[in-house]
Amino acid sequence: MNAKIRSPTVRLIGKDGRQIGILPKWKAIQIAKLDDLDIVEISPNTSPPVCKIMDYGKYKYEGMKKERLARKHQHITQIKEIKLRPKIEEHDFQVKLKHTRGFLENRNKVKIILRFRGREMLHKEFGREILTRMIEELNSVAVVEHPMKIEGKNMVLTLAPKR
Repeated sequence: MNAKIRSPTVRLIGKDGRQIGILPKWKAIQIAKLDDLDIVEISPNTSPPVCKIMDYGKYKYEGMKKERLARKHQHITQIKEIKLRPKIEEHDFQVKLKHTRGFLENRNKVKIILRFRGREMLHKEFGREILTRMIEELNSVAVVEHPMKIEGKNMVLTLAPKR
């Protein structure tokens, strides 16, 4: 692949990375063809433009491999929701706690929603006790990202995994 180079001369870099020098464009193309490689314009805005002799197909393939590897190792954090009630039984609380711990260990954030119904709104302290207990149980794997707040009939708390 011979780039459309506008300048009559180019600064040429060889396939091994060492600088060959400033050459006429036709000479640079000829050197690249001798090795059955491509001449690629690296820096077009300099005077003279910088070109490099390389196997362009191999260069693109290696770039795609690096990008694929980077995508493979990244983790997209999701926000998982756990819903509770103020009159939750102990076993149910332990099950919800176990699920929350699992989400946090998988590096996901957890939004805990404690829903009040009817007259339960009069006793918000029961809900606050449950959420503070949840925070204490999970303090080894989580930090509080957004503290408890009341949104309508819900008390909401967001936990993030510890680094």
